[in-house]
Amino acid sequence: MARLAIAAGAPPPTVWESNPGRRDGADGYRVVDPASDDRRDYRAICDVSGDPKLLDTLIARLAPGGEICLAGFYAEPLSFAFPPAFMREARIRVAAEWKAPDLLAVQALLAAGRALLDGLITHVADAARAPDAYRTAFTDAGCLKMILDWRDCA
Repeated sequence: MARLAIAAGAPPPTVWESNPGRRDGADGYRVVDPASDDRRDYRAICDVSGDPKLLDTLIARLAPGGEICLAGFYAEPLSFAFPPAFMREARIRVAAEWKAPDLLAVQALLAAGRALLDGLITHVADAARAPDAYRTAFTDAGCLKMILDWRDCA
């Protein structure tokens, strides 16, 4: 998300990562421990963690009128305390799943020489092993991005 934001012309975002082993590899943006970030004036926060218990923490970091975009996979229902969101006039939206135009836009950026994926793809698995690959992608903190290789599928 950070690299796509920069490619789209946005200012470099701040990325929160609580796992120290996943803080390396930033390219043009900061990756910090959220506990060490004192800001409470973010205009936009995009959560890709999938942590259903994080919403109150994110709302507390918003500027008045700020927006949270939920872009993770949330396996449990999300809830939040209404008063802090009300006081900030927070907006919450849900990102759509990737569609063909999204893939085409990323392919165009890659073809133009943008290094969007350098250092992010940590795992590759044969598509026939998709159940194991998904398990790894969702449970292994060392897996930043998983690629399913479809070349041997008939």
